[in-house]
Amino acid sequence: MGSLWSAAGDLMLRTLNLFYAITHSYGLSIIMLTVVVRILLHPLSHKQMVSMQKMQKIQPRIKVIQEKYANDKDKMNQEIMQLYRENGVNPAAGCLPLLVQLPIFILLYRALINYDFSNTSFLGVNLSMSALGAMANALGISSAKPTFTAILSGILTNPAGLANVGVYAPSVILIVLVGFLTWYQQKMSSGNNPQMAFMNWFMPLFMSFICLSLPGGVMIYWGASSFISVAQQKWVMMRTEEEMKVKPTLHKNKPEHQEKAEKTGSED
Repeated sequence: MGSLWSAAGDLMLRTLNLFYAITHSYGLSIIMLTVVVRILLHPLSHKQMVSMQKMQKIQPRIKVIQEKYANDKDKMNQEIMQLYRENGVNPAAGCLPLLVQLPIFILLYRALINYDFSNTSFLGVNLSMSALGAMANALGISSAKPTFTAILSGILTNPAGLANVGVYAPSVILIVLVGFLTWYQQKMSSGNNPQMAFMNWFMPLFMSFICLSLPGGVMIYWGASSFISVAQQKWVMMRTEEEMKVKPTLHKNKPEHQEKAEKTGSED
């Protein structure tokens, strides 16, 4: 297994070097490599996104079933599984493709984080340096791996260093872009589900915090991959827009107290 993992990593690096020989730009090479990986994973990610859309569509039905059979968990689960079968929804379909994709993304991440970019930049982003490292340079902090605390201390002792905006601004802008794309994709995935409200703002902040210590090369990959994911999900939503407009039939699963109230109202 270890040799297979190593061989896959070598293939990633050879592909990156091939793109660099064509473009003579490490930044463009990373983007091209990301596009190739996303194309190869398209069938899996497409299946995952379609499954998520179908799950959103039947959520009102699930909610009604849960209310109707609140005191009978076995019957509730039976009705929900029947609803899944009727609509061709597999709850695991949204998770299994992600589990398959995850090792590939980790492999690509490891290939980039250990790659020697010779301290080159792309659109102002140093591919070998993190945003924290770029801010440390602007503040005159000498540290191979500066911490968030060291940056705050550097700002207090040398606030004038923040004027060197050109050193760290491109990396910070890229992190903000990744945070926005994470928020946008999270919003599309959750729809108007109030239960996901916490994740809608937590995930972008969490991802942005993680990105502060990632090398620029990894950030270019992450930004490109996030943009492709948003575009792909938007395309899936447009393809299924007409289907999503069809309101689910709720009367068959209305709680008994609602059915009685409606009958009483119609008789009056």
